[in-house]
Amino acid sequence: MHALSIPTWVVHITSVVEWIAAIWFIWVFAGVTGHTAWRALSFGMLPSLISAMCACTWHFFDNAESLSWLVTLQAGMTVVGNSTACLAAWWIWRQAKTSQDSVEG
Repeated sequence: MHALSIPTWVVHITSVVEWIAAIWFIWVFAGVTGHTAWRALSFGMLPSLISAMCACTWHFFDNAESLSWLVTLQAGMTVVGNSTACLAAWWIWRQAKTSQDSVEG
């Protein structure tokens, strides 16, 4: 656990907590507003959360060489997370456009 300073640990841990809170708030927002397409964003954010947890785990164990596979998993989950968040944003846009078209039509 000596791999990071205490302020850096604070940043890492609070970032994970913030990400969990954001996922939850988006999920609640979808339910309150009835715009369920936003739930796709909650799911799309999960791979990025896994990525962050991989980084924290690897650092917790002092960047142990035996856990270097976590770095690869983190990189992969970052790519997947960016892609799923992008797809979720497209889905939200598409649903909003469809709703707008039906109101105008």
